[in-house]
Amino acid sequence: MTATEPAWFKSSYSSNGGNCVEVAGNLVASGVVPVRDSKDPSGPPLVFRADAWSAFVSAVRNGDFGTV
Repeated sequence: MTATEPAWFKSSYSSNGGNCVEVAGNLVASGVVPVRDSKDPSGPPLVFRADAWSAFVSAVRNGDFGTV
């Protein structure tokens, strides 16, 4: 794997039900964070700006979206 290839991981909070996303956090230094559906790993990822992804993760941690 090269430095520009996504290194995908799932959250430790992911269930075994398959309703998960995978994130390639190794590309944050390049300013982007690819996110993909774990059920369709060959499908196209969504790509977010690193600062936008960081703001989203912070909002989730703060409970800004409530609970599911």
